[in-house]
Amino acid sequence: MRIAVIADIHGNLPAFEAVLEALDTLKPDQIVVNGDVVDGGPDSAACWERVKQMGCPVLRGNHERYVFDFGTDRADPLWDTPQFGPLQFTYNSMSSEQIKEIAALPTSWRSPDAPGVLIVHASARRDSDSVLPHTPMEAIDEMFAGVDESLIIRSHNHICSTRDWRGKRIVTTGAVGLSLDGCPQAKFCVLTQDIQGHWRVDHRAIKYDVDAAVSRFSENGYLETTGPMGRLFMREVATGSSHVVPFLRFLGSHRQGASLEVVEAALSEFYAGVII
Repeated sequence: MRIAVIADIHGNLPAFEAVLEALDTLKPDQIVVNGDVVDGGPDSAACWERVKQMGCPVLRGNHERYVFDFGTDRADPLWDTPQFGPLQFTYNSMSSEQIKEIAALPTSWRSPDAPGVLIVHASARRDSDSVLPHTPMEAIDEMFAGVDESLIIRSHNHICSTRDWRGKRIVTTGAVGLSLDGCPQAKFCVLTQDIQGHWRVDHRAIKYDVDAAVSRFSENGYLETTGPMGRLFMREVATGSSHVVPFLRFLGSHRQGASLEVVEAALSEFYAGVII
C-alpha cells in the first residue's frame, strides 16, 4: 500500500501541477489532499477545481475555514481590514458553489486499507494547532486525545518534521505551494506499507517553475488588490521562506487592523531592520 499526502497548496497552481506530474509517475494506491488548497496564492479557484478532478479524499484546512467563514458572524472583524487582503481576494475569486464545497469537507481521514494511520490537517482537536520540535508533550496530549492510530500524518506548519509521542509517531508534511524551509520547491510525503504492515514515510521535494508562480501574482490582479500582505505571500513563494508570520509578529497587536498606510509603513520598517 502506498499513500501520497499533499497539502498546503495555497493557490500556487504551478507548484501543484508539478506535484501532480510527479504523482502520475509515482502512481500511488491512494492520494489524500490534506487541506489548505486555497488562500495565500493567486489561483485558489483553479487549484480547487483541479483538486476536484482528482477524485480523491480532500480534508479541510484552516484556510478553507477562513474562506467559508468570511462575511459571516463567525468571521474575525480583522478580516475586513487591509491586513487580510489576500483572504478577501480569495473569497471574491471563488464562486458561492465552490465555497459551499470547501465548507463541506471532512477534517480527518482513516481507511481500513491503511490500518493504524490517521491524517488530519493540524491536529485531531482543531485545524490550527502547531506541532513543533519544542511543543510540550502535554500540549500534544490535548491535541490528539483519544487517538489510537500509531502513525499520525499532519501538515499545517509547512516544514517536514517527525515527533515521537507516547509510543506513536507524528509526521508533519512539507508544503506544496508555500514551502517555508528555505528551499522553494513543492513538498509532499509518501507512506509505504511493507509486508509486515509497518509504515515508512518518505518526504519528496519537486522542482517547479517558481518564476511562473511569481508571475501569476501580477497577471491576475492579485498584487493590485491585496496590498503589502500579498507582496509578502509572493516573497514566500519566491524564496521558500517565511515572511507573513514574522511580519505579523512585528506588526504587533497594537497595529492589528490598521489602515493600509500604516501597514505599508510597518512593512518598510520591517524590511529596513532585516540583517543580511
